[in-house]
Amino acid sequence: MAMLGLCCVATLVALDQTVVSTALPAIVTELHGFDLYAWVATSYLLTSVITVPVVGRLGDQFGRRPFVLASIVIFCAASAFCGYASNMHALVAARALQGVGGGMLVGSAFASIVDLFPDAHVRLRWQMMMASAFGLANTLGPSLGGALTQSPGWRWIFYINLPIGLVALAAVWRFLPHVRHGTSGEKTRIDWPGAAMIAAGLGSLQLLVELAPQHGFTTGMVAIAVLCVIAFAALFHWERRVAHPLIPGALLRNASLRSMFLLAATNGFMQFSLLVYVPLMFQGGFDLSARTAGMLVTPLVAFIMVSNVCNARILPRIPHAALMVNLGFALTTLCTACMLLANAHSSHAFLVAVMMIGGIGMGLTMPNLTITMQQAAPRKDVGIGIALLQSQRMVGAMLGTALTGATVNWVYRRTVADAFARESGGATWQQQLANPEILLSQERQATLLGQLTATGYNGAALIGMAHEALVHAIHVGFWLTIAVGLASFLSTRTMPRISFRTSSVKAGVEEGYLHEP
Repeated sequence: MAMLGLCCVATLVALDQTVVSTALPAIVTELHGFDLYAWVATSYLLTSVITVPVVGRLGDQFGRRPFVLASIVIFCAASAFCGYASNMHALVAARALQGVGGGMLVGSAFASIVDLFPDAHVRLRWQMMMASAFGLANTLGPSLGGALTQSPGWRWIFYINLPIGLVALAAVWRFLPHVRHGTSGEKTRIDWPGAAMIAAGLGSLQLLVELAPQHGFTTGMVAIAVLCVIAFAALFHWERRVAHPLIPGALLRNASLRSMFLLAATNGFMQFSLLVYVPLMFQGGFDLSARTAGMLVTPLVAFIMVSNVCNARILPRIPHAALMVNLGFALTTLCTACMLLANAHSSHAFLVAVMMIGGIGMGLTMPNLTITMQQAAPRKDVGIGIALLQSQRMVGAMLGTALTGATVNWVYRRTVADAFARESGGATWQQQLANPEILLSQERQATLLGQLTATGYNGAALIGMAHEALVHAIHVGFWLTIAVGLASFLSTRTMPRISFRTSSVKAGVEEGYLHEP
């Protein structure tokens, strides 16, 4: 019953990821803020990144149950604020608050499994239940997001979190035990300056990535770049000297664990690049409805659950979990490469097959990184280890969303400008198509088509040109994802060789990366 409550918590996080990404094109169309398209995702991720390690450290000392309960309340309250948002700035602010709740959920709920099931083999079987709940929510997300966006409206993608949150709150309150690892009277010191430096560094980096392609290296951009460098340099020196660092040096000094943090970041980069920009390609590039786009994206997340179930069966029979991570990166990279071949005339069968490949790849990557961290990290640091792993995934997701978004914006505007420059008098209409928002609204396209036709232009051809420009821009953005995927595929050899065969514990201790319970 405690696991049932944790599964409801996992459902909140998973459903939010995929429901929002499918509805994003409709949201920016109604609230008129395509320049803030990526910020709806990255504001959530930025606050989550800061919250996860703080809550992970506090949970190790005071127990995770109070933080799971508080996170559900904050997440649901922020979801209500998102639904009431009247403009993009209000939505971005509400998503930032929601990210605080989401970070608390990730930093406490996933580590609670270690408290419930200390034995690794038993934990592996029960973890499949959590992974299945996560995968089921991911599966329903795109289709549900598309259906809610078309009727009754995109605001309901946030309101749907409220009943799920109430069920999760009741189950966790009633059944999740309060397990504390800290000794009585011991005081935990939280590295608040370190958290502030992380916020300053990542926030300025995100601003730089988002704004530099639009404004160039102005005085303001140089100032942001200087702030970013100073924040990360100060963080590096501070974390080496502070008595209770937010990022434990013992974990980072272990080369095998350090490699998993980097792989978690690249996994987040790839996953969110696909989750955020594939729906935009389908709706804005291929001119599909939100419902159809949601149905086509569903296999991407449905097969995350399928591969999770298969992974739990296969893992005890292979030499080490790193093999599954290697395969996961290979398949996700293959999915992204196949998306470069997709266009408005691609069959739905082809798109579904590509999404299935990507889902299998994603389902093999992060769960195996988490399972490996649960085994490889010292017992006293397992909570912060898992929290940092999830945090690094969010850092990668934030950077992936921001970098891909900046690339898409810049390439689209350049492509449209070049295309209209070749049209006689095309500059008159360039401004109306310079923002991709118009490609996400059938009504606005119809109005523009009538205006173009009335003035003697081939309106259908010009709008079709803009659709192709958006597809081309997203393809360019996906090249970044492919490069990250190839680097990750080659880097998995540095992971700890954790096996779930009967001799795994003894072998791991002898090799120095596995610690006795």
